[in-house]
Amino acid sequence: MGGRRDPPRQPAARAPLPRGRLPRPRERGLARSAGRKPPVSATAPLAPAQAAARPAPVLVRCLRQALYETRSILGNGEQLIVSIALPLMAMIGLTWLDLLDGFASSRINAAAPGVLALCVVSVAFTGQGIQTGFDRQYGVLRSLATTPLGRGGLIAGKGLAVLVVVCVQVLVIGLVAALLGWTPVASGWPAAALMLLLGSIAFTSLGLLIAGTLRPQATLAVTNLVWVLLAAVGGLLLPLSKLPGLLGTAATLLPSSALGEGMRAALIHGRIDPTSLLVLAVWSVLGTAAAVRWFRWE
Repeated sequence: MGGRRDPPRQPAARAPLPRGRLPRPRERGLARSAGRKPPVSATAPLAPAQAAARPAPVLVRCLRQALYETRSILGNGEQLIVSIALPLMAMIGLTWLDLLDGFASSRINAAAPGVLALCVVSVAFTGQGIQTGFDRQYGVLRSLATTPLGRGGLIAGKGLAVLVVVCVQVLVIGLVAALLGWTPVASGWPAAALMLLLGSIAFTSLGLLIAGTLRPQATLAVTNLVWVLLAAVGGLLLPLSKLPGLLGTAATLLPSSALGEGMRAALIHGRIDPTSLLVLAVWSVLGTAAAVRWFRWE
């Protein structure tokens, strides 16, 4: 009762935590042997979840966007009408009329190259312009703006998708034209492929430029109106020699006439038209630069 009490026990002293520096290798070994986890170094490898948060490489991002855009185009009925049905109707109509008599050995041989050029304008300019314009209105592009894709990736993805759809168009239009008796010059296909490539780049960039700067309703009106004008008097379906003097001279500077004349030179005469090639290349560079510079996500 009145005996002497033992003094309270003091807690065992703990090793001080390192502050202001990382533990040396010897200290980490001692901590591990004592059953304690060593402090995580700033140079330690990232956890799997952190590593997965890294953005995919640029090429992978562009290819994924291209796959999405391709499915969107081929799964849209309105896009298919503009991209395939209307060019088919134009080709069949030109084979019934005498507008192209004397330009090739047959009407279908004269009409098919211009129709392939029209296909490029349909999917790259009108189709992409309208789709991108309404994606911008509904906030789809605003969501893409939060991703690492960027303007360049969006344009590249859409351009690749257009190339895939153009290949589908060439197969479909070419098959129907062959059934109508089309006999293109086989040696001209490499030149035609080059013209289709440059035309896809030029008109995709121009379509995105319009969709990224105008309201969707204005984009719809402008792209449809321009499509009609280019098909009628822009050198796509009709050679420049069929256009009146001043109009034909002015049309030589348009990407549409360069594409149409280049396709006719390749598939009717089996050669490259250097003037058309130069005009399309200039439009491709200027259009892409303008789209990257002035495209707005919302």
